[in-house]
Amino acid sequence: MGRNNFFEGWYYKHYANGKSLAVIPGCASDGAFVLVVTNDRSYHIPYPLSEYRDNDTLQVGDNTFTSSGVTLNICHPELTLTGEITYTNLTPICSDIMGPFRFFPMECSHGVVSMSHSLCGTIKLNGEEQDYTDGKGYIESDSGRSFPKWYTWVQCNDFGQNCSIMASVARIPFYGLRFWGCICVVWLNEREYRLATYNGVKILKCDRGILELKQGKYRLIITVDEQIAQELPAPKLGKMQHFIRETLSCPSRFRFMEGDNCLFDEKSDNASYEYMMHQK
Repeated sequence: MGRNNFFEGWYYKHYANGKSLAVIPGCASDGAFVLVVTNDRSYHIPYPLSEYRDNDTLQVGDNTFTSSGVTLNICHPELTLTGEITYTNLTPICSDIMGPFRFFPMECSHGVVSMSHSLCGTIKLNGEEQDYTDGKGYIESDSGRSFPKWYTWVQCNDFGQNCSIMASVARIPFYGLRFWGCICVVWLNEREYRLATYNGVKILKCDRGILELKQGKYRLIITVDEQIAQELPAPKLGKMQHFIRETLSCPSRFRFMEGDNCLFDEKSDNASYEYMMHQK
């Protein structure tokens, strides 16, 4: 696909020692970029498209992104971010999260690269050193023309148990029609549970701060105490001219049931959350 009216981006989240950092490299028809999100700020660092190179390794300016780690070298009037974080023990999902929809031209296609992995390394953000060694990471991707106008997304892998959860619900345009679509993965104790529209999931509740899904005998209930959100540019018709708001770390509770049996019930202070359901 050409670059006109097209975007692609990757979401690299890191958490350790009470610190969270998301780095989002990508490109759109109006330029390349690296977005940086912390608990209390966000930054948009623009680059010419000529400085975006996506071969075996993704490079934006002097920054390098791979499934083995990231090397950051940003010197901008608002942000200095340098250092390296390496990844081990990645957790890919069993198959494409889009299921059969991957064969159709979608407004926005989602990908999950790793539900959870180990981190090692230190970065320096505006003079503050942050050590992410022994932390947890998460990687996903998006590509297409535009982000959905109405959607919610939540992700967390900061749990006592060996668990990582990602869930999203969006209003999807599809060949002149619109429907509510859902993609969700619960990765629990080395087993993947896939809840999705193409698997017959039912969206029982989707409102600010709560998401409830049911598929067969499985039920997932997510409650989020939304904190101060950071504003981020997002794609609209291939250009970064839309804005969303993301809370990188907020208190949450995740309950996953199999019939009357509770498979998982934990709280975390580090769920990432977006809720955009009332955009015109």
